[in-house]
Amino acid sequence: MIKEPRLRFTREEQTDPALEKPIRRAQKAAVRADKAQARIPKKKVRQTVMDPDTGKKTTKLTFEEQAKPPSKLSHAVRGAPANALLAGAHKEIRKSEQDNVGVEGAHKTGQAVEVSARLVREGYRSHKLKPYREAAKAEQKLEKANINALYQKSLAENPQLASNPLSRWQQKQAIKKEYAAAKRAGQTAGHTAQAAGHTAKTGKAAKSVKEKAEQAGRFVMRHKKGFLIALALFLLVCLLMNTLSSCSMLAQSIGSAVSGSTYPSKDEDMLGTEADYAAKEAELQAELDNMESLHPGYDEYRYNLDPIGHNPHELAAYLSALLHEYTPQSAAAQLQRVFDLQYVLTLTEEVEIRYRTETSTDPETGETTSEEVPYEYYILHVELVNTQIAALAPELLTPDEYEMYQVYIATRGNKPLLFGGGSPDMGNSEDLSGVEFINGTRPGNPGLVDLAKRQVGNVGGYPYWSWYGFNSRVEWCACFVSWCYNQAGKSEPRFAGCQSQGVPWFQSHGQWGGRGYANIAPGDAIFFDWDLDGSADHVGIVIGTDGSRVYTVEGNSGDACKIKSYDLNYQCIKGYGLMNWN
Repeated sequence: MIKEPRLRFTREEQTDPALEKPIRRAQKAAVRADKAQARIPKKKVRQTVMDPDTGKKTTKLTFEEQAKPPSKLSHAVRGAPANALLAGAHKEIRKSEQDNVGVEGAHKTGQAVEVSARLVREGYRSHKLKPYREAAKAEQKLEKANINALYQKSLAENPQLASNPLSRWQQKQAIKKEYAAAKRAGQTAGHTAQAAGHTAKTGKAAKSVKEKAEQAGRFVMRHKKGFLIALALFLLVCLLMNTLSSCSMLAQSIGSAVSGSTYPSKDEDMLGTEADYAAKEAELQAELDNMESLHPGYDEYRYNLDPIGHNPHELAAYLSALLHEYTPQSAAAQLQRVFDLQYVLTLTEEVEIRYRTETSTDPETGETTSEEVPYEYYILHVELVNTQIAALAPELLTPDEYEMYQVYIATRGNKPLLFGGGSPDMGNSEDLSGVEFINGTRPGNPGLVDLAKRQVGNVGGYPYWSWYGFNSRVEWCACFVSWCYNQAGKSEPRFAGCQSQGVPWFQSHGQWGGRGYANIAPGDAIFFDWDLDGSADHVGIVIGTDGSRVYTVEGNSGDACKIKSYDLNYQCIKGYGLMNWN
């Protein structure tokens, strides 16, 4: 049984508010582990003692501190020969069962007895092994509590490590390695102490080695110049190897940090899962759009709706922290769970008693009278609450999983452009002076283009992603385009993901033109595929074309709004979303 170290803390550490709770947990875990170890049966030893006065021998039964190990030979292995014989016997009996009903009945009774006996043996063995299982479980909990206490102590001593999730994650990994190394060193020391009793047997060999060493020393003194040169070359090689080893360790450390913070799933699986989630959002939007036809018969429909949309990186970080590597199939259940928690649609019926004036004429007198008649007025309240995934994650994930979630969010899984994350272009916004635009036959929207151009210089995209409904920064190029369209009076298209939402909307409405489309107009959307994998990574708004280049206004181009231009045949242009301004 491998025992975990029992940590010791100073009085100052135990009274520190930041360390008090993790230290108390580690101490309680140590107490429970010690109790579990104490319940393990001790090894019995018989000792014979002789009375020096009488010469009489007595035998005493003592219990050593060393725990009695569980049986090395499992019950399944020990019983294998007997089980084989029984199986053969049962086979022969079954051959004669059809001819002899009595034999069949006795055989089945015997089998039942054997099964019962086996269950009793297994239950007995399980009972005997229970202390060992409980001790191992207690040691595992102690290890976790120790690492957490050391981690919190490290953060208290080095506050700069808590600056971001990635630093905290790297520090915890380093502490885990140091703890494992210290534990191994402690075990090695214990083994060394046990081996000390065997040193007497090696005395003769040591003496022989000493004599040979003296002979070698005299040989070196006779040839000391040659050995000095060899020693210098050896030290030079060691220095070079140590330098290479240090560089290698540094590269391994950097590589480990990068790989540990990278989304583990395949890109196509992540994009497929994202598309599945976007499809659920599209179905929800369709339900809202058709609320009056789906729920007819009401006099009035009142809406209180949060915008529909999510941060794809928050969804990917959540699934990666929880499932590690996932596919659309393996993530389906969690996808539905998150969707049901993120979007809560509530329909509430309200009935008001209202009055209307009704007139009637007496047929005999011809007199007309009016009266207020009550009637029921039916109202359907439609409320949609959108709780972003970032707010749900702390409740759905364990502390370790949430820590990994924060690492993925901080690094965006080292794939910031996977879901249409904008443009990596860090260059300046371009000047349109001297550009002669050539208009096509399709009507554009110069007012929209002027609005988009006035946004140039914005950094961070807060007005656009917050308008869309996000509580924190997202890759906001699509939010910028949607915001511009909304300001121009268009409620659609409205999308936060280029490939999962934007492209499908234009294509499903028959408003799509591929790269090289000749009749683009001011205000159209332009989509880009930076890595040429068939998936849109970025979107902007078309200003116009001079016949050879297309000019754009783009949000999230190096995290800013900029004016850019591209050759009309630029291979990274995926296509155009053609706006209908009629």
